[in-house]
Amino acid sequence: MVEWITSEALVPYEEAEAFMEARADAIASGEADECIWLLEHPALYTAGTSANEKDLTDPNRFPVYQTKRGGQYTYHGPGQRVVYVMLDLNKRGKDVRKFVQQLESWVINALNEFNVTGQIREGRVGVWVERPDRPRSANGALAEDKIAAIGIRLRKWVSFHGISINVEPELSHFSGIVPCGIAEFGVTSLVDLGLPVGMEDVDVALRKTFKDVFSQPEED
Repeated sequence: MVEWITSEALVPYEEAEAFMEARADAIASGEADECIWLLEHPALYTAGTSANEKDLTDPNRFPVYQTKRGGQYTYHGPGQRVVYVMLDLNKRGKDVRKFVQQLESWVINALNEFNVTGQIREGRVGVWVERPDRPRSANGALAEDKIAAIGIRLRKWVSFHGISINVEPELSHFSGIVPCGIAEFGVTSLVDLGLPVGMEDVDVALRKTFKDVFSQPEED
């Protein structure tokens, strides 16, 4: 069984980390079910294990949290659906690359519910959308913006941290960092793309498409 939790109020980052650490340990020891936690954070920046300090361009704008998830700097804040994914890879194949691909596919399938085509790009973590409404690059390629970030950590083959999808955050807040260390591309959201989508709509899409990507875990 996978337990789904949805938090209506903004969740402090320290509280979320403490919950994930405890839940991951409980899952690993067989004392708790797997868990998907849907929430929003107050405005803040997080630094992953690959973060480069020079990519924090406005360190005094929001609190900055050092975290042991993979990846670089990212922004979290109101209007962004954060999806913390606590799944037991002991029962799901112990394949980290496959797991990340499943997370990417899950986001892409959820976006497709709104007729948004999310794409993966080699060397660029996260999910991207093409912007034909924007000027093309110097080499003639379509402009692209990032709509979702992915960063995970594993402990005893149980995952935590996860995904963030931009629904309607204040996009200017991303300017205090170089998101995920990639300066040459922008950031977008579902509302920025012109879609009248709310957080509950995204939650419905995530629940609907989860089972298309993640099968039931194998029993011992």
